[in-house]
Amino acid sequence: MTTTTVSGDPGAPTAAPGKSPGAAAPGPRRRAGWIRRVTLPYLLLLPALVLELLVHLVPMVIGIVMSFKQLTQFYIRDWGTAPWSGFDNYKVSVDFDAPIGEALLHSFAVTVAFTLLSVGLCWLIGTAAAICMQDTFRGRGLLRALFLVPYALPVYAAVITWVFMFQHDNGLVNHVLHDQLHLTDKPSFWLIGDNSFVALLVVSVWKGWPFAFLIVMAGLQNIPKELYEAAALDGAGQWQQLRRITLPSLRPVNQVLVLVLFLWTFNDFNTPYVLFGRAAPEAADLISVHIYQASFVSWDFGTGSAMSVLLLLFLLVVTGTYLAITSRGRKAADV
Repeated sequence: MTTTTVSGDPGAPTAAPGKSPGAAAPGPRRRAGWIRRVTLPYLLLLPALVLELLVHLVPMVIGIVMSFKQLTQFYIRDWGTAPWSGFDNYKVSVDFDAPIGEALLHSFAVTVAFTLLSVGLCWLIGTAAAICMQDTFRGRGLLRALFLVPYALPVYAAVITWVFMFQHDNGLVNHVLHDQLHLTDKPSFWLIGDNSFVALLVVSVWKGWPFAFLIVMAGLQNIPKELYEAAALDGAGQWQQLRRITLPSLRPVNQVLVLVLFLWTFNDFNTPYVLFGRAAPEAADLISVHIYQASFVSWDFGTGSAMSVLLLLFLLVVTGTYLAITSRGRKAADV
């Protein structure tokens, strides 16, 4: 029988098998690591949350408070002293028999028509361009880059260029349509009257369809080419492949794309403001410009804030309904 002699102080405690004598207890270290893992994501999100609070949430709360006040030009220097009006501002805004409510309803109808046409044309042109750009040919990269130019340009630079093009006497649009193609009897007024709606729609579609093109083109990259090859072997033509493969595969992308385009277009203020100035024509009186005029031109910030809150509620209802319908359709498709 052999014995093992341990060198060192005979009175020192013997370390447990498999552990070094100086090893620390795993409990505190494990708890510290768990705390770091839990708190680190929130610490990383904290700057974005603070900025979101300062930029969006705080002004939103202030706007809601202002909508319940009789805030006119007499209380601009100290708006906190403005008397409470309760729901009077909301009643004035939705009283469609009165001039203010009637004008708001007309602006809402113009905005809805403008948004539906703009979103539909942006999606249609962007999807068609993205599908055409899928095939490899010489100069495809250059065309893709050119298609994205309207989206990359600053809004002011892009829209002010269209302002010069829509000029009555020396604009490019009238020069082409009237002087060269002879499609009109006389030069048209594009920035006033009924044609202002068409001018606004053209600029909005020109500015927005490259975004749809970019998103759809990214979605097309995720469709396996084997599906098209199998469909071609089964005798499916281009139209059948588009209906049976391309559009169903793009449904999740299109659901997000349509929602984003709708929100951007419905709230668009920069395009009509740069195109028409502070007073938009009646045919192109979008609700964003209408609220601006009610607030900063008429100096009735209480009513303007109430209109903004009503617009926010409408967009929340539309967004929630849209997400509920699309999620229900997605679940039905998965089943």
